[in-house]
Amino acid sequence: MSVSLWGGLDIGSTTVKMVVLDDQMNMVHTEYVRHGSEIKKSVEEILQNAYQKLGNVQIKIQITGSGGLSLAEQLGIPFIQEVIAGTKAVERLFPETDVAIELGGEDAKITFFSTPVEQRMNGVCAGGTGAFIDQMAILLDTDAAGLNELAKSHQIIHPIASRCGVFAKTDIQPLINEGVPKADLAASIFQAVVNQTISGLACGKSIKGKVAFLGGPLFFLSELRERFYQTLGLAEHEIIAPEFAHYMVALGCAIESARQDLVFSMAELLEKIQNLGELHCIDSVALEPLFKDESAYLAFQKKHQTYKVKRNDLKSYRGPIFLGIDAGSTTTKLIAIDQEGSVLHEHYDSNKGNPLLSAQEALEELYRVMPEGTYIGQSVVTGYGEHLLKAGLMIDEGEIETIT
Repeated sequence: MSVSLWGGLDIGSTTVKMVVLDDQMNMVHTEYVRHGSEIKKSVEEILQNAYQKLGNVQIKIQITGSGGLSLAEQLGIPFIQEVIAGTKAVERLFPETDVAIELGGEDAKITFFSTPVEQRMNGVCAGGTGAFIDQMAILLDTDAAGLNELAKSHQIIHPIASRCGVFAKTDIQPLINEGVPKADLAASIFQAVVNQTISGLACGKSIKGKVAFLGGPLFFLSELRERFYQTLGLAEHEIIAPEFAHYMVALGCAIESARQDLVFSMAELLEKIQNLGELHCIDSVALEPLFKDESAYLAFQKKHQTYKVKRNDLKSYRGPIFLGIDAGSTTTKLIAIDQEGSVLHEHYDSNKGNPLLSAQEALEELYRVMPEGTYIGQSVVTGYGEHLLKAGLMIDEGEIETIT
């Protein structure tokens, strides 16, 4: 049977994408899924879906992506570096491109299509990528799509660091505590990604001419693209935003697979992935187990059980209750103890981007179970929301969290 199909599998840090092309380079099959760290399972499902749609066709195929090298080696399928694959796709489909900006789950790239082509990519830090956006969305009790919807009604952009999630939280939490609208925070998070991409990758090199925006975050998040457009001052004719921007690397991988000599049937590919054992990194070294055997584990448990905090029954307790609240960047923790230091009540939950409301709900929960004859003898708050909660809930004292 003659080969008339070319395939590309892009296995990224958070997603798997597949593109299959016919002999006219038309996309006849695509799929995009989050793999949740289960790469083998996700690839098997994608190949199964392709098999069901296309049948047992003959196909040339390559694998690319930051998570694809080990799988390619173990399956005996050719591998192509993702930057090369993405560049080939842009050069073939959008030859007028001057600069391509691509954001992935944990990586970011800028390609300058000058002579020679110059490519820049982030290092080990995932600041300013899809993972960063997901992490910041959690602070506002939403996801990336929810962040996008919030940003549509923003009024003010606030400066937020994006080189590291820890720094970003340090900027965002005071804004949350000050009551800044979530819409403004969402747009500010997107602007932080833009600033990180331009300053961290471009490093002063001008981004001008026709600019292509590629990758999942830039495809799915319209408000993130808008922040790029506004910041770079791009006119409409200078913007290239493909309707398949999230597939560009897989597409380039498929295009380049036509150069390969190896041919597989879809059934053969499925058999390869189904027969593959546990996926492992090339040249990986197994770590020593934490416990040599069950007796070592039981000894560990016994040792640490001796240091348990003492507890008392709140229902039968009478007298003063001493209250401590930790208003953290993402969670609210509350604990109530008796005069002897024994725990009477505890609470731990996400603050859902509203530390004051979260603490109020935790206190209401405590008051509902406090019996007659008990009362709050003293209260202290610490954490990011210390000053807000102290003022809003009339808590007696505030303390720096590193001291508590």
